[in-house]
Amino acid sequence: MCEIVHLQVGQCGNQIGAKFWEEISDEHGIDPTGSYQGDSDLQLERINVYYNEASGGKYVPRAVLVDLEPGTLDSVRSGPFGQIFRPDNFVFGQSGAGNNWAKGHYTEGAELVDSVLDVVRKEAEGCDCLQGFQLTHSLGGGTGSGMGSLLISKIREEYYDRIMNTFSVVPSPKVSDTVVEPYNAILSFHHLIEFTDGIFCIDNEALYDICFCTLKLTTPTYGDLNHLVSATMSGVTACMRFPGQLNADLRKLVVNMVPLPRLHFFIPGFAPLTSRGSQQYKALTVPELTQHMFDAKNMLVACDPRRSRYLTVAAIFRGPMSMKEVDEQIVNVHNQNSSYFVEWIPNNIMTAVYTSEGMEEDEFTNAVANLNDLVAEYQQYEDAPEEEEEEGEFDEEEEEA
Repeated sequence: MCEIVHLQVGQCGNQIGAKFWEEISDEHGIDPTGSYQGDSDLQLERINVYYNEASGGKYVPRAVLVDLEPGTLDSVRSGPFGQIFRPDNFVFGQSGAGNNWAKGHYTEGAELVDSVLDVVRKEAEGCDCLQGFQLTHSLGGGTGSGMGSLLISKIREEYYDRIMNTFSVVPSPKVSDTVVEPYNAILSFHHLIEFTDGIFCIDNEALYDICFCTLKLTTPTYGDLNHLVSATMSGVTACMRFPGQLNADLRKLVVNMVPLPRLHFFIPGFAPLTSRGSQQYKALTVPELTQHMFDAKNMLVACDPRRSRYLTVAAIFRGPMSMKEVDEQIVNVHNQNSSYFVEWIPNNIMTAVYTSEGMEEDEFTNAVANLNDLVAEYQQYEDAPEEEEEEGEFDEEEEEA
């Protein structure tokens, strides 16, 4: 069984991570004490992907919880599933990063990083076949962005042949807590471009729009936003946690979704999204689910994909439905909206800042240049014409859509 080590860094990363573990523990029939209370063999078939089985039949999340101040981790520990985590896997400092990327990356975070890596090694050594890592964090704060990017680069250095995926909450100008969020994000992207294999981008503006417009919440809380993110994470990882045919592990997902090494930024879409009052009256069909999935209102990033073009798409469906109907619907979507997909990738829908912290001005210049290069690369390949196919180039058997 190929295992995944989960890391959650900073206040936002830990709040999202705690919700994620609540969500998947419920799906796998694990109660807050770590005991199995489920009713289906499928719940245990691939449970080792995210959980270690301890003595007494208890299941312990393979999670490392990191922050530069103790407050958030204390909240996680006293939360509904706080006792399910291994106590040694809580790693925290006392000073915080103060929304300063450099503190998280060069000073406070650098002092704590060896302790975190020791816990990561211990978890990795307990795996039979480690497939990779996933990390939840925010790019707007100091710890999630600064220390998060430091951890990613250190883990990549040590486990260079394993997959590194992140769920990254990117700052939005309309929903901003601090003025330094853009700086923190740009400096983080510089490392995410180089040291990760896949990044699921999420922004608070899109989450608030979903809460207001779709879920009809008048005063959405961070708990509501975190629930949306955790539900999406649960959906994305379902094909790894339960038996499935396609994208059954991190590497397959990356191979199917990433056409070129640097172009590994994903926009998650989630369907169905319905307000609590109307949920019981709707029974959605596969065509309706597919339509909602591609709708900009269901994207967790505030952008409209119709103004650009898709490079690749992974459609992950859950629940009892006809595979034939799913395949037909995906083919229909591609045929009817072919102008929104680049021509040069065949079968591109798959189903299933302060210098005293040790920073130089060049770091900003290089980070901005790297981000601009990434945008230019996406634009270049989005507008690229379809090259003539060489004979036999695509004669492999077509994958099941």
